[in-house]
Amino acid sequence: MSKNLSINLLENRLVCTCSSESFIKWIGSTSVQLVNKNLTFCQLSTGKRILMINIPEIYKRLEKDCTSYEVLISVLVVTILLFSIVLILGFSYRFRWKLRYVYYMVKIRSRSKIPHIDADEKEYMYDAFVSYADEDRLFIHTQLLQTLEKENGIRLCLHKRNFLPGNDIATNITSAIHNSRKTIVIMTYHYLKSYWCMFEFNMARMESIYERNNENVLFLVVFEHISARDFPLHILEVVQSQSYIEFPNDEQGDVVFWLQLVTALK
Repeated sequence: MSKNLSINLLENRLVCTCSSESFIKWIGSTSVQLVNKNLTFCQLSTGKRILMINIPEIYKRLEKDCTSYEVLISVLVVTILLFSIVLILGFSYRFRWKLRYVYYMVKIRSRSKIPHIDADEKEYMYDAFVSYADEDRLFIHTQLLQTLEKENGIRLCLHKRNFLPGNDIATNITSAIHNSRKTIVIMTYHYLKSYWCMFEFNMARMESIYERNNENVLFLVVFEHISARDFPLHILEVVQSQSYIEFPNDEQGDVVFWLQLVTALK
């Protein structure tokens, strides 16, 4: 409180580091008289001792070094975190169906829900798993089931009939596709709008890539006319690169259609 107060800091082990930044700032701005300030030393973080002649310059240097170091670390940490997040998200999105397929395959194998399939003899529980939208069930449960299974002995797997109760839908779908020789896709606008139909389609693609050595397990049946612009890109690629069959919906064409379908499945 005294205007004539003076302090002698000689022989004190003063340091000029980031930890004493506020103290150095006080020395340069205080109205207290510092005795022999020009003979007072402080030690830098490097170990070098310097005279505290120009306190503002020392503080400015100290502030710059400390601030730059903290900012650099912060920017570096944030950059690494952002890069890692973007990389993980990009990887997850790019391989999202493969990751989901692997997850469900491991899950159902660990629970012994999938019997071993002989890779040489190609023994499957079903000849075909039928992937269709619920709105198209009338065609499936009347014409398709009657012609393929009852008249031609082709074993079909239908989710309404063959899925195991108690299992979640995704597990049942993956198991059914894995245990079927083919997957018949009844392609309609209802199919394109259905989440579970898209799940079945992509699981069948993953099955062909990672379990069947790129053998084509998808058999596309275009049940109604669909414009190319209405197809999602990943389905359009399959439609353009693989053969498919259109449902004619006329008496003469129906005979050829069912003959081709039965021949392909057998």
